[in-house]
Amino acid sequence: MRKIALYAGSFDPYTCGHHAIVRKAAALFDEVVVMLAVNTQKRRAFDAEAMRAAIGDAARADGLANVRAVVYDGLVADYCAAEGIRYYVRGLRNNMDYDYEENIARINHRINPALETLYLRADDDVMSSSMVRELLRFGKPVDDCVPPSVARILRP
Repeated sequence: MRKIALYAGSFDPYTCGHHAIVRKAAALFDEVVVMLAVNTQKRRAFDAEAMRAAIGDAARADGLANVRAVVYDGLVADYCAAEGIRYYVRGLRNNMDYDYEENIARINHRINPALETLYLRADDDVMSSSMVRELLRFGKPVDDCVPPSVARILRP
C-alpha cells in the first residue's frame, strides 16, 4: 500500500520553510499532496491558482517527482478520507505551534479516525507567510524567504 501524506496550509505565500517541510515529507512518503487550503473567512493576498502552480514548480525544480499541489476549500479530514490519505504532515516551529496543531489533530481525528497527524520540525523557527507579507508591505526583499517560482509571482 502506497503511503500518501497531505501537507496543508494557506501558503499565502508559500515560503522556504514550507518547502523544507515538503522536502522532508517527500523523503518519507511515496507521495505528498500539498494542499493550498482556501479559508473562506480570510481574504488571500495572492491568487490561489498561481500559488498552486508556483508550489508545483518549486517541487519540480528540486526534483520532487512525488509531490503534487492542489487547491481545496473543504475540510482537510474529509479530503483525506475521500482520497485515501492516512497521513497529515504538519511543520512545527515552536511549542505554540504544537499546542495549536494538537487541537486541530484531535478534531481531524474525530472527523476521520484513520487520519494520523505527524509533526516535522521546522528548520527556520521565525519565518512565516505573515512575516513575508509584512516584509513585502514595507518594500523589503524576500527572495531568500520563498522559492524562486514563488518570488516571481510576488513581484508587482
